Amino acid sequence: MNRPTRPRTRPRSAASGASGASGAALAGVAAFLVGTSFVAMSLLGGYPGLGGQGLRYGAAAVVLLALAARGPRGLAPARALPFRLWLRLALLAATGMVGFNLAVLTAERSAEPAVPGVVVGCAPLAIAVLAPLLDRRRPSPRIAGAALLVVAGAAVVQGFGRTDAAGLGFSLLALLGEVAFGLVAVPLIPPLGPLLLSGCACAAGSVQALLLGLLLQGPAVLRLPTATQALALAWMALPVTVLAFWAWYTGVQRLGPERAGLFSGVIPVAAAATAPLVGTGTPGVGQLAGSLLVAGGVVAGLVAGAGAGAGVGAVAHRPGRPAGLRLRQRRGAASAESRASTSQV
Repeated sequence: MNRPTRPRTRPRSAASGASGASGAALAGVAAFLVGTSFVAMSLLGGYPGLGGQGLRYGAAAVVLLALAARGPRGLAPARALPFRLWLRLALLAATGMVGFNLAVLTAERSAEPAVPGVVVGCAPLAIAVLAPLLDRRRPSPRIAGAALLVVAGAAVVQGFGRTDAAGLGFSLLALLGEVAFGLVAVPLIPPLGPLLLSGCACAAGSVQALLLGLLLQGPAVLRLPTATQALALAWMALPVTVLAFWAWYTGVQRLGPERAGLFSGVIPVAAAATAPLVGTGTPGVGQLAGSLLVAGGVVAGLVAGAGAGAGVGAVAHRPGRPAGLRLRQRRGAASAESRASTSQV
């Protein structure tokens, strides 16, 4: 008699490896796209910063929410989101998006652009330490060491410039914003998913930027952009926000914040690589050496953290048998052992 064949399933290790590889690829693409934003920002010229942010995040929110609405769950998870998580979402937009951009722009008024770049480049190390602590875990020395290598490579790529106390202070605030963008969003990924989370965050960021702009600048916060400014805003809204935000949070979902955070070191590498497109720099030996350090740190962190940095919302138990069934089986086994030891006495 022929036995029924069981459906073939991919081994757990292979599935986990594929998820990790795709997560790394998405995080790398997201970081590279964000790195190109520095070239786009240089083309915005004197366009109001808060108005530009409002337009960028508003346009991105429309696209992201339209895509999320077509998904299997639609926008229902956002409507069911508890109030405390809406507050977290507002905090994410205020610190990791609007606040981060304002801090960088203010820092560059009294510091050379390399200064906030180097300070913000410390984000991988901060995330490697803070993410496990917030999850009540001990930080991985290997991931932290790899993050330190990434930070060193990013510093070599950018160099360091002159600054004063204000420039350094606002650069540190920008660092806090970058870390918040990676960590504040983590509890929001399981209920919303990367696509809907990105759309809601952009909607909140657009409202915050425009309200703050109206408060500080009045109607002058918005004006008709030139053709070059419009192209720069379109690039910032679509690839740098729509695609990069979704890719980044999908990478965080699959890799965990510690390993995904390593890819922040790719941002200055991408900025240095694309700067010649607008005639603002020429990559040299330092940029090449720093890029190799960043690549080495990212690879070392991915390999070292393969077991430590679990993805967000990962299920801890093995698939196959329900957790309750396994618990009852363990209790039954323990009861049998107890009865056996009693009969022996």
